[in-house]
Amino acid sequence: MIGILIPAHNEEDLLDDCLNAAMRASRHGLLAGEKVEVLVVLDSCTDRSAQIVSRYPVLSLHIDARNVGQARAAGAQLLLERGARWISCSDADSRVADDWLVAQLGLGADAVCGTVTVERWHESFDAAAQIRYHRHYRACDGHRHIHGANLGISADAYRWAGGFKPLACDEDVQLVRELELDGANIAWSHRPQVLTSARFDSRARGGFGDYLRNLAQIEQKKADQIDL
Repeated sequence: MIGILIPAHNEEDLLDDCLNAAMRASRHGLLAGEKVEVLVVLDSCTDRSAQIVSRYPVLSLHIDARNVGQARAAGAQLLLERGARWISCSDADSRVADDWLVAQLGLGADAVCGTVTVERWHESFDAAAQIRYHRHYRACDGHRHIHGANLGISADAYRWAGGFKPLACDEDVQLVRELELDGANIAWSHRPQVLTSARFDSRARGGFGDYLRNLAQIEQKKADQIDL
């Protein structure tokens, strides 16, 4: 069985798109009918996220941690208990490609770190900030980016690495670093595709949204200095 793990905190605006994409990926023909279970970990949700999830043939787990590391760890543990041999992680503000699971599994690695593509830029993220982002982001094989929105790991490798730590951010980075120390075979690939949002009000402080906001602020300060 393959598990898709999606943590969510108040994601009512984006969950439908996320889950529809995950369901399409779970039904890909090249999976040869292997069972895929989608699990949404609803962490401290006070909006309609739970009601949205209930409309889909997916699993849900309610926790009250307000911590993405704990949410991913709890979800991974449940999927392992249900027999998952591979866990594919994404985020509730992201949409995986139809062949996302096939692309991850086809790499034959212990773990897969994929790239993300920003679907729509925040209005504050002007052209200069976008240029700066693309200059530093390597959307190619051999990149060194780590995204919880596009991460896959075998059950054995997950256990070797000790699983996700209860971190407020960078729980994905910590897991990959442990895998590297263990000598795991990690594929740094552009093949598994995920579209993600460029929102600045990210649910996890210190995550991708904060990175984008800081980048936009840097470019704005440069523009202000030029105006002076």
